[in-house]
Amino acid sequence: QVQLVESGGGSVQTGGSLRLSCAASGNTPSIACMAWFRQAPGKEREGVAYIYNSNGYTTYDDSVRGRFTIWQDNDKKAIYLQLNYLTPEDAARYYCAADNWCPNGPWYRRSWTYWGQGAQVTVSS
Repeated sequence: QVQLVESGGGSVQTGGSLRLSCAASGNTPSIACMAWFRQAPGKEREGVAYIYNSNGYTTYDDSVRGRFTIWQDNDKKAIYLQLNYLTPEDAARYYCAADNWCPNGPWYRRSWTYWGQGAQVTVSS
């Protein structure tokens, strides 16, 4: 089992920045990949950023590429998401996800085994 706890959410103005953290505990050596998702009220959950733990490969949704950065701790027990140049469209609850098996294909569409409780990001215009 793996437990995930997000932190770092908050409220900023348009153009501001935040950093989200996701701390993993439990059977962390089993984690093969991790990701950030977000969900705004009335909208479907969407994948934001993905990292493959063993080689650090990352990929992003087009809507955040160039503004958001995902990375992991050296011990691979935590991931982070730097959010820059935020707009009201980025406001959502951000969730950390992890899995033990990470096949090729659309990471943002498949089921993930472990989820955190989420961190709220609010952006005012």
